[in-house]
Amino acid sequence: MSKPHSIFTRAFWKEATERAIKSAAQGAIVAGAGAAGFDALSADWRTLGGAALGMGLASLLTSVASDAYTGGGGPNLARTEQLGR
Repeated sequence: MSKPHSIFTRAFWKEATERAIKSAAQGAIVAGAGAAGFDALSADWRTLGGAALGMGLASLLTSVASDAYTGGGGPNLARTEQLGR
């Protein structure tokens, strides 16, 4: 019997969500860093939020694609992690 793909496990989504949150934070930082002297009160929060959402979604899709490419090896192409540890 073949093992199920890891996208159907809690461990996969835990790892993928962690990556997505990190990517979303990085996207927001990059979008906000473009302005010299960032001011939180006058920031374009729609742009920052859109960048964060886009980066988070891209990260989740990359994790799913990585799992498919590695044959259920998880969200990491390098296969250097064990899911659920």
